[in-house]
Amino acid sequence: MGLASLFFISGRAKTVYFRASEEGLGAPEVRKAVHVSVPSAVKAIYMTSWVAGTGDWREDLIRLVDSSELNSVVVDVKDYTGRVSFETKDPYIKALGASEERIKDIGELIEKLHQKNIYVIARISVFQDPYFVSRHPEFAVKKKNGAVWKDRKGITWVDPAAKEFWNYIMLIAKESERAGFDELNFDYIRFPSDGNMKDIAYDHWDEKTPQAEVLRDFFAYLRRELDGLGVPLSADLFGMTTTNTDDLNIGQILEYAEPYFDYIAPMVYPSHYPPGFINLKNPAEHPYEVVHYSMTAAVKRLLRASSTPSKLRPWLQDFDLGADYDAVMIRKQMQAVYDSGLTSWMSWDASNKYTKDAYLKD
Repeated sequence: MGLASLFFISGRAKTVYFRASEEGLGAPEVRKAVHVSVPSAVKAIYMTSWVAGTGDWREDLIRLVDSSELNSVVVDVKDYTGRVSFETKDPYIKALGASEERIKDIGELIEKLHQKNIYVIARISVFQDPYFVSRHPEFAVKKKNGAVWKDRKGITWVDPAAKEFWNYIMLIAKESERAGFDELNFDYIRFPSDGNMKDIAYDHWDEKTPQAEVLRDFFAYLRRELDGLGVPLSADLFGMTTTNTDDLNIGQILEYAEPYFDYIAPMVYPSHYPPGFINLKNPAEHPYEVVHYSMTAAVKRLLRASSTPSKLRPWLQDFDLGADYDAVMIRKQMQAVYDSGLTSWMSWDASNKYTKDAYLKD
């Protein structure tokens, strides 16, 4: 018996099952995910793994998406703790004990979202990973005395040049696709920047190869290893990668990431820009100006790189920092995206308490 064809009915994603061979007819059927197609204009909100595993809260967010212009959700698969949010079948991940199973019904959740034609994106926080470091400190970013280094929040990092860890990220990505996620989104794909940078050392990075080259090799690795999955890959970058041509001392350069990802998500949160940016005393108070300037610059850079600006899908802020972000402030960011010639955006609030009036009714 050959592999069953993937299919859609009435615009809703379905799950199909297949047997690997005639000899395997007595074996349990293997689940093969079917994916919702990328919306022409992605309009997404972020959902933590804890919220995704909490019935009432996630239902409230699903209702928000289903009743508004929103059409996508970004769900944590691996967050800043390094824990994987659902139980996987991969033997290495299982042996490592990385799964915390915060989302006990991941298959049912994704199927429900697909039935509503909601596009589901897996967020994988990469080099910020205290759990992996706790099991394998030999791959950690170190202090000069050989102890494990921590950033200003007390979080430990994996050395971005540790290729054994790249393989682990690839396994998590494959398990995410197998669970039904429609897109694989990679965050914290950078070198650390906050903390005692004078007391930092690397066992795997030779400190001669430019950081941006290390990350470009990692991006190429992801594309090479995951291309066969048939789902889009996306990357979260610092907002200032749209306007800075250096690597911001973290290894991120827009043109180095662009060839390897289907979508690029600059985090253009106005509150994260320094005083004086485009002559603004407090950029947080000027959401339209910051987002429009940043995304217009990104559009021009991708055109110069012979790429397509349609790859750009910025993260916008739906949280108060530096200014009160009500519906008007949030809509100004969206309008700035549209006025820069783009159509897609994703909205971030770490607490998942979104300003519902900011999202137009469906």
